[in-house]
Amino acid sequence: FLRQRDSARWETCEKLQQTPDSLPIGMNASQPVTASPTLEAEKAPPTTPPLPQQRHKVVLVIDLVESVRLMAANEAAVVNQWRGFLHHATTQVLPSCHGRLVKSLGDGLLAEFDRPTDGVRAALAMHQYFGPLNQSLPPAQQLHLRAGLNATNLYVDENDVYGHGVNLAARVSDLAAPGETLVTTSIFDGIVVGVDAEVEDRGESYLKHWPEPVRTWQVYPVSAASAAVRPRVPEGAATDFRPSIAVVPFETRSHAAEQFVIGELIADGVIAQLARSQNLRVISRMSTTAFRGRQSSAGEIGQCLDATFVLGGSYVTYGEKVVIMAELSDRKRGEVIWAERLSGDTRDLLEIQSGLIDALCSACAKALLNDVVQRTLVLPVPQLDSNALMLGGITLMHRSTPRDLQRSHQLLEAVVERHKRVATPWAWLAKWHIMQVVQGLSGEPARDFQRAIDTADRALDLEPSSSLAMAIKGHALCHLGEDVDASHRLLQEATQSNPNDPMAWLYNSVWSTMWGTPEDSMTEAENALHLSPLDPQKYYFEMMLATSCAALEQWDRAIVLCRASLMKNRYHLPTIRTLLIAQHELGLEKEAKETFTLLTQLQPHLTVQQYLAAGGESPLRQRVAKALTSLGLRIH
Repeated sequence: FLRQRDSARWETCEKLQQTPDSLPIGMNASQPVTASPTLEAEKAPPTTPPLPQQRHKVVLVIDLVESVRLMAANEAAVVNQWRGFLHHATTQVLPSCHGRLVKSLGDGLLAEFDRPTDGVRAALAMHQYFGPLNQSLPPAQQLHLRAGLNATNLYVDENDVYGHGVNLAARVSDLAAPGETLVTTSIFDGIVVGVDAEVEDRGESYLKHWPEPVRTWQVYPVSAASAAVRPRVPEGAATDFRPSIAVVPFETRSHAAEQFVIGELIADGVIAQLARSQNLRVISRMSTTAFRGRQSSAGEIGQCLDATFVLGGSYVTYGEKVVIMAELSDRKRGEVIWAERLSGDTRDLLEIQSGLIDALCSACAKALLNDVVQRTLVLPVPQLDSNALMLGGITLMHRSTPRDLQRSHQLLEAVVERHKRVATPWAWLAKWHIMQVVQGLSGEPARDFQRAIDTADRALDLEPSSSLAMAIKGHALCHLGEDVDASHRLLQEATQSNPNDPMAWLYNSVWSTMWGTPEDSMTEAENALHLSPLDPQKYYFEMMLATSCAALEQWDRAIVLCRASLMKNRYHLPTIRTLLIAQHELGLEKEAKETFTLLTQLQPHLTVQQYLAAGGESPLRQRVAKALTSLGLRIH
């Protein structure tokens, strides 16, 4: 009876909302239809709530792989296991990672975070939940998750998050295999490889209903193997147009006098480490120590010290353990762009190469660089300061995709236009022409090498002692092969002018690989890598060390270094070619063919003749050409 009564009521409401063609019997279209005030109020459209505030958020989409098949086979068990996972995620993982559950869909969930590092940490923790359970289940009944992460501006209210960035996270999760977490560029740029996670570059993918290809990386937990290619940390060098950073003394949460020395150790170690980066200008310790114990804002500190960024924080000790709370602020915008909590042994702070200081500095430098580069991608060139133009141009140049190279050229041209009489922008613009050739984007390699030489000459006219300009000109002459002795003299002069210039040592290694001895190449490449431990183009340094190993026929080590390089940038053609020759020489024909396929996909018009024309006739290059020929590359 109740069902019949409710059904009759719904039918009546539907008829009242119908068109005049279907009015009840006894009424026609000419007769006005009257309704009670109650019905009028019910028919009135509801008031639309205001649009929620837009905020920058990290979105995690995670779902159960093949949930339909699993539930069809054993619905009750799967539902019970999923509910256990959801309880674990909401009570343990998300609170510890500062996340919020937005919604649960029965076989998936959507969560949001403020920082990429928190989202990555949460995703990796959630993957571990079903591990013990799966050990006791046959493969067909095992439960696996896949996850996608994206950071973007979203509309956020207390119930949900809205925006196309959520759709992108869902599309990215669909690319993931069971047990995998894939992230977009916005997440990758916000984490520190080797500290927050290890990564594998998955390249660009075309996603459904997405206008442009999306580049993704797989992230997975850091392991001891990541230390295999970690460099030593000698002193580094500085260049012009670097963003400046002030490291203020870290404050203790304890009032015990013996604790103050730890703050001094942290500040001294951080300043010494950051000063080794050629991309940062670090304010002297003697200047920043004046702010110890003062409640000054980042803006006040930065303004007093003429620093763009300010790094500070606090610490507390528990026996032999120390916990550091670090915070990096942009004083011009008054924003905190990075914050992290790190812990370690107090005795580690006394080591020459402190693991805790290394982790703190790597994370800070990566966050600072990411902040600068992201602004160069979204803001018009006139709104960017020269520091951002220069650093963005250098970084995008080494990302190796045509779009990034094009944007890099725009940024470098802009800074050259602003500072016509400064050598450094001209030197990096010369390097850009070399990168065009290296990445196979030049139709006339000899012409572009000559353009690099001419542009480097502009820099040397302005600053004859510029080690960077000398190194880049020498590098171009080395590849051109017309005056090998002159290129060597320039490269040697560059290292003598500035022994701490990593690029000068790196290009000396290139020369030794092509025209000198493999032993010298190895020494020079290792020195370059050690001089720039925080370099955002670390993959390039690892590639050159791999090439030196190949020249010495250390094929196994060359493969290890190439894989480490490709994890950071899978599109770098010289790394791919070095990996190919190492695999070929070791008789790993299956792997060599796979690498050859990747090379031809990225450079479909490559021929053996074009390859040799782009870099001289060194023994190693001839060896690579022979391997390419045997794998089927066209001669002409």
